[in-house]
Amino acid sequence: MIILKSPREIALMRGAGKVVAEALDRVRTRTVPGVRTAELDRAAQEVFERHGAEPLFKGVQAGRGKPPFPAVICASVNEQIVHGIPGERQLREGDILSIDTGCRLNGWCADAATTIAVGSVAPEVERLLRVTEDTLALAIAEMGRQKKWSQVATKMEELVHRHGYSLVEKFVGHGIGRSMHEPPQVPNFVSRALLKNDFWLEEGLVIAIEPMVNIGTKEVRVLRDQWTVETCDRRLSAHFEHTVAMTASGPEILTLPAG
Repeated sequence: MIILKSPREIALMRGAGKVVAEALDRVRTRTVPGVRTAELDRAAQEVFERHGAEPLFKGVQAGRGKPPFPAVICASVNEQIVHGIPGERQLREGDILSIDTGCRLNGWCADAATTIAVGSVAPEVERLLRVTEDTLALAIAEMGRQKKWSQVATKMEELVHRHGYSLVEKFVGHGIGRSMHEPPQVPNFVSRALLKNDFWLEEGLVIAIEPMVNIGTKEVRVLRDQWTVETCDRRLSAHFEHTVAMTASGPEILTLPAG
């Protein structure tokens, strides 16, 4: 069952969203050639600690026998799509880094992601990042024009395919509130399952929208660490995400910086 949020509850989620945005901004300013991804994890953790926010990712269990996630950010480099574990890897000029993080503040959650160019990147890499971010922006705008999510997902899929890219289908967006993952599932593409479980874009709906776009195949695999997901053809992937609320005046991004 989808849990609709009141204006008061959305305001509390907005507070958590500003902390997530600040953590992502802190990571972005420190993402330079030579930095280790573990250093970026510490930078995000410091932001959460300063605000008294609970990191959502650290300690998450995602299956029996699977090790808990050990960090407050996912740091996924180049062909890695999502759930990359921060460590001693040093970023190099021309890499791209997808950072995903979330927190709980005053009982309410927010979740966001961005893909960052490390130094100068090739034009085709800039294009991948731009198209992925544009896909997220399109989805948010279309939420204010359409009645059901499947109509938004259709527009997202059309944009990505028009540029010759593929959308990851193994991982999708999600509802969010007191918990990081709530109903509904929020795919970035249209399928029989979505049409069967479609949902209305009504006031009080709060969802995390997160297109993951690959230059090559949509097929993915999980690495031996049991967390990191990469493209099967090892070509680049980008990931952008915002937590978005449907309000009386239309869609509102909750994971924007303060001010």
